Amino acid sequence: MRTAFTRQPQADKPESPGKNYITPGGLKRLNEEYHFLVTRERPTVTEMVSWAAANGDRSDNADYKYGKRRLRQIDGRIRFLRKRIEAAEMVDPGAPRSEQASARVFFGATVRYADTKGAERVVSIVGSDGVDLNRNHISWLSPLGRALLKSAEGDHVELRAPGGTTDLIVLEVRYESIAVEPFSEPPFAESSSKGLARNSDPPGRSS
Repeated sequence: MRTAFTRQPQADKPESPGKNYITPGGLKRLNEEYHFLVTRERPTVTEMVSWAAANGDRSDNADYKYGKRRLRQIDGRIRFLRKRIEAAEMVDPGAPRSEQASARVFFGATVRYADTKGAERVVSIVGSDGVDLNRNHISWLSPLGRALLKSAEGDHVELRAPGGTTDLIVLEVRYESIAVEPFSEPPFAESSSKGLARNSDPPGRSS
């Protein structure tokens, strides 16, 4: 039996330039959002702006001002997504790995641990683009993620957080596919019927 030991968390380090560790599901969601913005939302808003610009004085045209502001938001998000996708380094948690590697916590691990009161929790270590607290998906750059990294079953780790220091014991480390909430079209997107309802329909667009 391996003797448990207490690990000190590694000092915070900035994310490696040019690397964006991400799960297959996380990368798929980024690509889906990027495709939606480029092929649907941006063309719709561009058309809306053109229609609004033809309706008179732009300085007192709420639709035109809104459309231009929305375009800036969309373009900013598109640039962000493009950079994240280009820098993506996909890691599949369900891929085969050596016995030694599967025994320790690395990116993609699902970890069951307990605090000093015996309360247990299960978390999955993902990238910053895949964080979903409702599913207990935490970033490998978070305080908890950093505290758990490289630990193994039976290890005691020290979690340092703004609220204080907590001792945790690792109960189980496993690697399996991590389900990611798929991208869904925002309910008030301009390219949706609800989004279009906020304005009069541009010429050539059905009501």
